[in-house]
Amino acid sequence: MTAPRVGSHPSPNHGERTAHPIDILLLHYTGMPDDAQALAWLCDPRSQVSSHYFVLRDGRVLQLVSEGRRAWHAGASIWGGESDVNSRSIGIEIANTGRPGGLPDYPDAQIEAVVALCHAVVGRHPIPLHHVLGHSDVAPGRKLDPGERFPWARLAAAGIGHFVEPSPIIEGKALTRGDAGAQVEALQALLALYGYGIEVSGAFDQRTEAVVTAFQRHFRPARIDAVADGSTLATLQRLLAALA
Repeated sequence: MTAPRVGSHPSPNHGERTAHPIDILLLHYTGMPDDAQALAWLCDPRSQVSSHYFVLRDGRVLQLVSEGRRAWHAGASIWGGESDVNSRSIGIEIANTGRPGGLPDYPDAQIEAVVALCHAVVGRHPIPLHHVLGHSDVAPGRKLDPGERFPWARLAAAGIGHFVEPSPIIEGKALTRGDAGAQVEALQALLALYGYGIEVSGAFDQRTEAVVTAFQRHFRPARIDAVADGSTLATLQRLLAALA
């Protein structure tokens, strides 16, 4: 795939990386009604936020921070038991109004640019397929981006990210807030094994609800209800089996 043409639009908001290798590619939406305003905010020293790249709706790509520097895009987050996601990740902001703007679809030109950019990034860093993530994956309950309309399946078909066809939704027994016991513990253990930041306590608490919701938003977007039904569990099990 041809590497995207990348323009320069430097942001002052970055710092030193730790010695951890770059092994996460984190995708965001801007969630602001005006793309120019979003870009300006990512480059404003008062904001204390940034990303490595910014992808406009027409497919243009801007680099805000060098990949060798630690951009400030993940915030309070965790994946695979490690909380300093910024030091181990490349962040891509995708211009989209998100939930505040009614969750509009991502234009084809923009997604084509995202795919090309992701190919270029993973070609430079040892990023596993299951470490191509959304902000909501590493910050469940706090962040919703890039949202349930982000075309993860399309990226996976192009060789970017980890995805399986979601298991069909069939009404039946499910786990939900307030449940407890061995089945909840097993669910939490599987989510933690995949990488989500969750304690294996056996209690379906607020954190478990947030993580299940984030998982559904990424991998089973047809129904996002925080209920760990058979479809959610089967999809999770198939994802883990595909990693073996």
